[in-house]
Amino acid sequence: MAGPEADRSGGVDPEALWSRRPQPRRGRPPAHTRAEVTAAAVAIADADGLAAVTMRAVAARVGVGVMSLYSYVPNKETLLELMIDRVAGDQPTPPAPTGSWTADLRVMAHAQRDLMLRHPWLPAALWEQQTLGPNTLAFTEHVLAVLEPAGFDGQGALEVFSLVTGFVASHVGYEVARERAAARAGRTPRELAEARGRYLRAVVASPDHPRLARILAEPARSADPDATFDRLLGHLLDGLAATRGAREG
Repeated sequence: MAGPEADRSGGVDPEALWSRRPQPRRGRPPAHTRAEVTAAAVAIADADGLAAVTMRAVAARVGVGVMSLYSYVPNKETLLELMIDRVAGDQPTPPAPTGSWTADLRVMAHAQRDLMLRHPWLPAALWEQQTLGPNTLAFTEHVLAVLEPAGFDGQGALEVFSLVTGFVASHVGYEVARERAAARAGRTPRELAEARGRYLRAVVASPDHPRLARILAEPARSADPDATFDRLLGHLLDGLAATRGAREG
């Protein structure tokens, strides 16, 4: 027999979630708030990953029965929307646009990466996002202001925002996966990378991989994660600037 979580799964109603005020309930006032439930879910995801966020686990952390939890959030999909918007509000207030849209996008992307590294479940959660809460909308409005000097049309600006966010989410997902792989191997990410480098240099000593051998013989670029992210982000921003016919810092 399916449990209560399976019975109550469903889509997200953005109007009910963000626009309608909760109706007062009869009887005793609720012992907790939706914000407390959301904070509990975020804490579970931060500690154990998104898969650990079940209605049962959240109810246990809050200290209520599973069925009681549904009086605060109707289903897990809605809870995920609340989690995403809550952590989006954890970002520092972004600086005012400077007019250099590529420089401002770089600042935005680094802020996104910092947020996702603090909440490693967020990149995967974004692919399941169905609506935009108030914190997400505020950040979107800021990015659209940043992009105004570039001259993108409205849909084009949203596509650029999506492209940069997708890059950040993908890169952070890769970083987190590498750290977990290294931990499973009992090594640091740097130690694992060095072992991989030794293996590749031994393999390409044969004449079968001349191009790869030439690349590996070149001076190594910085392995610092921040520098790597910034370098790859720069390639993306240079490409976007080229579509506008101007390169910026």
